[in-house]
Amino acid sequence: MSASETSRYVRLRVDLVLEVTERDRLTDAALRRIKDDEFMPEEERAHARAAVREDEAEALAYLVEPFQLVGEVPGVELVQASWSSERSAYDPDVDAWHLDEEDFDEEEDGDEEGGGTEAPARLL
Repeated sequence: MSASETSRYVRLRVDLVLEVTERDRLTDAALRRIKDDEFMPEEERAHARAAVREDEAEALAYLVEPFQLVGEVPGVELVQASWSSERSAYDPDVDAWHLDEEDFDEEEDGDEEGGGTEAPARLL
């Protein structure tokens, strides 16, 4: 691919930390999504139900839909998406979790290698 062809692609990275405040509601919503998925094979559906009942991160992964994040953004088309969810050790008092003005200044300046204009062939 030439530089002009790859420049159309943008990798958008989003890192979220969510607190599960109502495990039962989360699990129930994920189970409903699994039940309503007409394209999911029954064998996979049974595995998904078990995983969702056991782990909140699995339940969340069944409910998050990347298309919903960018589906209404004008002038873009979601080419490919990949996502996962995992439990995280989060402590709001640890400095590593704090975003401050310096974090945003660094991102605006771009990364060290490419000035913030990556051009991958797929969107993750």
